[in-house]
Amino acid sequence: MPHDITDLRFFISITESGSLAEAARRLDVTPSAVSQRLRHLETRLGMQLAHRSTRRFTLTEEGELFHAGVVQLLADLDGLVDTLRERSGEVAGTLHVGGPLGFGRHYLAPAIADFHTLYPKLMVSLTLSDVVAAADANRFDLIVHIGALADSSMVAYPIAPNSRFVCAAPRYLAGRPAPAEPKDLAGHDCIVLRENHEDVTLWRFRKKRGEVAVRVPAILSSNDGEVAKQWALAGKGVVMRSEWDVADSLAAGRLVRLLPDWSLPDADVVALVASRAGMSARVKLFLAFLQARFKPLPPWRR
Repeated sequence: MPHDITDLRFFISITESGSLAEAARRLDVTPSAVSQRLRHLETRLGMQLAHRSTRRFTLTEEGELFHAGVVQLLADLDGLVDTLRERSGEVAGTLHVGGPLGFGRHYLAPAIADFHTLYPKLMVSLTLSDVVAAADANRFDLIVHIGALADSSMVAYPIAPNSRFVCAAPRYLAGRPAPAEPKDLAGHDCIVLRENHEDVTLWRFRKKRGEVAVRVPAILSSNDGEVAKQWALAGKGVVMRSEWDVADSLAAGRLVRLLPDWSLPDADVVALVASRAGMSARVKLFLAFLQARFKPLPPWRR
């Protein structure tokens, strides 16, 4: 039987990666090194844990049972260590945080830096990506998310309110009249952001008298919110962006909010965790720190 805890964490890591190549990328080693270490683990156990090729990695029945047991074992061990550290008043260990690219750079990364200053013995791993696959969610202790939730199995904690605005640069509006109604957007050049598997060209507006959905022409599209905003600032068209991202540009007059009498679905900032039960002390502390940092008003509303 394996007696090294790093072997168990290694097995969980490659299982969550989905392929030996991806596991090698995450572990910063060669695929052959991953494959060799897995073979050594199987030899010590005396059983095959997985069927694998360069692109695919699937667990055998024994591998599934081993994986479930190891996940529980490591969770119990981490929980025990956290309990002992909490009793001594120490905040240590590793905190794995995920978040979206733009918001992560502007707000989450500075927050983590300040949190680490408070708890210097804590190690923090931050991964930024605008698309977090459901299979990858378990890699993180906490995920900062903006907008609608695709996975309702996770527990969401509110961090900050965040509206969405439709806006354009003055130089774009100088060449054509601003839309008076949402339906007028059909005659405008629009910039869309491909994210969260949403129908990105269908913009939904609401007012007291009802809701309106408009299919906008996507003259330019990108999966990067910063790119979409820069195109709008350059006068290329109308964009729908989060309040946190465009508040400064609106205040400075570089962008103009359109259709202010209409509202779009909110995209509030939330923290996602796997469950309320078993949340470690460091995760609880970081969650409370984030919530306090954006109260009473987030920076984009001050």
